[in-house]
Amino acid sequence: MTRRRHPRSATADDLLTALGRLTDRARKSAESQKARVELAEALQRSMLPSALPSAPGLRVAARYAPARNGLDIGGDWYDAFLLPDGSIGCSIGDVQGHDVEAAAFMGQVRIGLRAVATATVDPGEILSRANDLLVSVDQGLFATCSFLRYDPRTGVLESARAGHVPAVWAGSRGDCGVVEDETGVPLGVLPGEVYPVARRALSDGGAFVMVTDGVVEGPSFSVEEGLDAVAALVREAVRGRLPAGELAARVMGVAARTDHVDDAAVLVLLHDPRGEPA
Repeated sequence: MTRRRHPRSATADDLLTALGRLTDRARKSAESQKARVELAEALQRSMLPSALPSAPGLRVAARYAPARNGLDIGGDWYDAFLLPDGSIGCSIGDVQGHDVEAAAFMGQVRIGLRAVATATVDPGEILSRANDLLVSVDQGLFATCSFLRYDPRTGVLESARAGHVPAVWAGSRGDCGVVEDETGVPLGVLPGEVYPVARRALSDGGAFVMVTDGVVEGPSFSVEEGLDAVAALVREAVRGRLPAGELAARVMGVAARTDHVDDAAVLVLLHDPRGEPA
């Protein structure tokens, strides 16, 4: 009769060896992920503009904050640049997804918008052409975006949205609100989309503020609550005649109140007849 052999019980040395292998594997995985996060953040910041344009009576300022959870970094952007007709173009947006791929796609969207804007200055047409371009490359990602054009000769803002968070405005008389203009679908989803354009004047001392959802949405806030908080803050800042840079910093502070976990970006246009710096 053959006697059954029982498996040898693991010794303390066996357990320590196995634990050592698992620890080493976890360390290498963590180091690899940390490297990807650092690459994504560096790529993200390198693609944001180093300087923002201005015009007589207009100041532009922006702020960006990476995600509190490093795994969620890579995707939000802001941009502002001179258009061929002397007006100023501004874009802000958020790429679906995170990590290095989202940061790289964000760069493509931002540069694509700039390229299209050399051929047309109409915000709706810019978004439409950029959308078709992104659909054609078929990378499996999409982006929400707002594009705005400011004409310093008339003081008129023209804006269009591709599924992005509404902007906030405030006037020098204490009036303020959330801009609920019609929006199109995000960029990169469907070809041939049309993006409606809204027009409004930027009054003396008034402000127009665009944000990404990382500023106004989080575990502690709904988007609506976040936008209301930004509107109230912008109204008080306009009353106090704060510089554009200070206003952008205060709006970014709302993100801390929402306990955001995503990237966050703010872009401020402030009409300043005194011509003071941002």
